[in-house]
Amino acid sequence: MSEAAPRSPRRAPVERQRDPERTKAQLLEAAKAEFGAKGYAAARVGEIAAKAGVNKQLISYYFGGKEGLYNALTATMYRDYVTTSDHDRPFADVVRYFVQSGVRDHDLARLFLWENLTDGAPDAVGVEGQRKFLQEQVEYVRARQAAGDLPADLDPAFLLMIFMAASSAALALPRVVRAVSGQDPNSAEFAEAYGDQLARLVGHLANGRDRDA
Repeated sequence: MSEAAPRSPRRAPVERQRDPERTKAQLLEAAKAEFGAKGYAAARVGEIAAKAGVNKQLISYYFGGKEGLYNALTATMYRDYVTTSDHDRPFADVVRYFVQSGVRDHDLARLFLWENLTDGAPDAVGVEGQRKFLQEQVEYVRARQAAGDLPADLDPAFLLMIFMAASSAALALPRVVRAVSGQDPNSAEFAEAYGDQLARLVGHLANGRDRDA
């Protein structure tokens, strides 16, 4: 019996050879839409590849599979948010940014909500990355509190939760937004007006600190 012929080295699909960076960017953009619409568990890699217009094998080749693709996507989300909240930036500006970013990028904002709506799911990926990001945001709030943006008797962790929840109102409570404001929660006009109101609220908290001193 003759020996089996040695296997040839694994080759990447043709798409990789053409423009790997463009292909990865297409996959990340398609993944954002799929994960944002359905959450991690219900998202399908076949749908992601179809949206990107590439071979499904490329998800495994570039990212190691569905979980790796998801982690790569959420890493970009946290990186973008972290760059907006250096410790010298006023808290009101960051709150305004969070509101407006939800309108600018609905898919990414929905993905963030899905991560919390599916808390405890057996395949809840990205937990550690989100925890690290949020702890960094608590430290940012604490720094802004020390700088005078916020009263000293308020807990930084709870303040973060309050303003993150408030910033997510357009996505989490769209019917409420329409009913009480008469505005489209997906519009830039609403994001600008609502973001300004939250920023003003932060300003009132800082002024209250001065009065209590």
